[in-house]
Amino acid sequence: MDNIKEEFISTLSHEIRTPLTSIKGFSKTMLDNWDNLDDEQKKKFLNIIVEQSQRLINLVENVLNVSKIDSGANDAVLTKVDTINAINTAISMVKMNYKDFNFDFTVCSKEPVLADFNKLQQVLINLLDNAAKYSKNSNKIEINLKNDRNNAIISVKNYGVSIEKQYFDKIFDKFYRIDTYLKSSAQGSGLGLYITKHLLELMGGKIEVKSKDEPKYCEFVVYLPLYEVENATKKALKAQL
Repeated sequence: MDNIKEEFISTLSHEIRTPLTSIKGFSKTMLDNWDNLDDEQKKKFLNIIVEQSQRLINLVENVLNVSKIDSGANDAVLTKVDTINAINTAISMVKMNYKDFNFDFTVCSKEPVLADFNKLQQVLINLLDNAAKYSKNSNKIEINLKNDRNNAIISVKNYGVSIEKQYFDKIFDKFYRIDTYLKSSAQGSGLGLYITKHLLELMGGKIEVKSKDEPKYCEFVVYLPLYEVENATKKALKAQL
């Protein structure tokens, strides 16, 4: 475990340093060459600063979420959440870092969920970012929203990679990263899926993974309770006790 933590600290340091270096570098370039840059160049540099700032914010939020989870805190505020709006908002945020990707969102349900909007956003951003980050030779991400009698079912699917069944449970452990090209091809803190699972559990939801080799794909499926006034009232009262 000590080796895992040391690797995590090293990875986290790199993850923080990368966006900070970009933000500082492009800010200094703009300050030193403001009069020589045209509007298009300024807009390009500012977009990079915004993208890297969001990347840094997401990383900090992940670390803070781990601290809350480890302390046993449950600060989830469950309310009626427009599922379609939550997914579209998350897609728009992740798209900032993956402009060349096609996020194909299929809506088969318009039912709202009982959830904490901010925590749901973190879950969706983590899953969409992972899907794009670990895609191989494919820039297509499929998002599907449907429901059964009790739950909204949100799936995020990417192509070109697969996960062996033996890792299905392990990938949700803190600091865990599969020791394959997935680990070497993309930076990551090993916290995203750990946080995602626990945030969903705080909201009464769950997550599972599906993956196959032919064709290669990886799909994460989220289940969240549909919003019902009676259940919402009961859960809100229970949370106050």
